[in-house]
Amino acid sequence: MGSEVVRAGLVVGSGGNLSARVSGNGDFWVTAAGTWLDRLDRSAFVRVRIADGATVSDDTHPPTSELPLHLATYRRRPDVAAIVHLHPQAVLLLDALGEQIRLVTTDHAFYLRRVVTTPFRLPGTAELADEAAAAAADGTNCVILSRHGCSVVADSVELAHKRALYLEEAARLTYQALALGRAGTLPDCPPEFVRAVEAGTQSTV
Repeated sequence: MGSEVVRAGLVVGSGGNLSARVSGNGDFWVTAAGTWLDRLDRSAFVRVRIADGATVSDDTHPPTSELPLHLATYRRRPDVAAIVHLHPQAVLLLDALGEQIRLVTTDHAFYLRRVVTTPFRLPGTAELADEAAAAAADGTNCVILSRHGCSVVADSVELAHKRALYLEEAARLTYQALALGRAGTLPDCPPEFVRAVEAGTQSTV
């Protein structure tokens, strides 16, 4: 997954971080500080205890500086098994422009449901972590961290990855409409599909 998000332009250099909860356990694995996501191996991950944030593996590398973000979200969302924190360019450009991302297609509506933006907070801080976790507490799975990145969550690494890709796709389509002077008339996905998704009667391939 790490190489794929780099190739997709969702993160540059050693930015971004990933984590996955250990099934049936109170721990999770998270990328270490300074990790390049396209160079992942076993040594790139640190095992951390959710209850107190302590490192419980024998790794010599410290966890990512965004550890508070992962801890706060796992504590607020017991259903979440994976968190993807990236810096997608189109998403961040629209945020800087004050433009809302439109969920244009059925895939956007099905996988993203809704996108929430939190106010700017300094990266790596408890304030940023608390804002992101609070925004996700109601079941929101895609949180934009203003001027910084996004926090995308799911019950599997694969689904979190897919949501991150669709979030950036939705942002790019919104930007294209903005460039054409049509963002104001760009509608979201038809409401009947959204209602069917929310009712659990609609799926997608």
